[in-house]
Amino acid sequence: MKTELIALDWGTSSLRAYRLGAAGQPIEERSLALGIMQLDGGDAGFEGALQQACGDWQKADPHAPLIACGMVGSQQGWREAAYVQAPLTAADLGAALRPVERAAGMPLWLVPGVIQRGALPNVMRGEETQVFGLLEERSQEQGSLLIGLPGSHSKWVTVEQGRLSRFHTFMTGEVYGALLAHTILGRTAITRDAFDAQAFERGLRVAQSSDGRGGPLSTIFSSRTLVLTGALSGEAQPDYLSGLLIGHELMAMRALCQASADQPIVLIGNGALCSRYLWALEHCGFESLSFAPQATVTGLWTIAVNAGLVGAASGGYGHV
Repeated sequence: MKTELIALDWGTSSLRAYRLGAAGQPIEERSLALGIMQLDGGDAGFEGALQQACGDWQKADPHAPLIACGMVGSQQGWREAAYVQAPLTAADLGAALRPVERAAGMPLWLVPGVIQRGALPNVMRGEETQVFGLLEERSQEQGSLLIGLPGSHSKWVTVEQGRLSRFHTFMTGEVYGALLAHTILGRTAITRDAFDAQAFERGLRVAQSSDGRGGPLSTIFSSRTLVLTGALSGEAQPDYLSGLLIGHELMAMRALCQASADQPIVLIGNGALCSRYLWALEHCGFESLSFAPQATVTGLWTIAVNAGLVGAASGGYGHV
């Protein structure tokens, strides 16, 4: 099958490559541990990684355009694709693609990140592609939608009439890892694979209680003291802390996004992590919840269509 687009999700630790056919249909995909932090930052390193990921695809279809989202377009990436200011549409991203001209072969078009300006600016790079991929997959839906992207730096994105209007970032995942690895809290914690739902829910309850009104800095030490007093086991401590931090995140998200119980919410991302967030959202009283798998491929195709790199339903047009 002819390659219409080579789409790359090129992040900090990994490079995922997708060979797409007509109308963005996935034909083949690969994943390599060649994120930007594994490369030396020079053109040769990036070109070498690109060749490992999809060099044979380019050779077979030399006129297939290439597009990439993620940290490859950051200041530490191959080239910097400047942020586009929110609110914005997929067409705005398509109009702002940054080309990387290569010695041989088609240029690589980099999707820019998004910036929300203000007293406390906010940015995303990669999540915007998933957001517009989800919107394309749910194009029949109108109105306001709240999209959650749990992770090291969780994003909560408000979409209105097909526009990415505003967003908030919570460093919940990274803080959780740092607390267990680099603070006194980790001295009593015992990690294991099994999920302790009871401990996780206990953390959620504390975050929502009067004890949690002071915010996470006033409650996280309880993950140690409950173990010291015998009220919590060391094995249960990690999931208690997870519930506590996610609970605080959701309480803050409710206030910042002015989210009511019937606000439609869609989570995108890792299934195991999203299942925790779905549990937590239900516990916090949200009712209209759904989960979507990774939407990066659809997002990259959608942005490529808006940029004129490919046609919406059939063959490519070449680069803009």
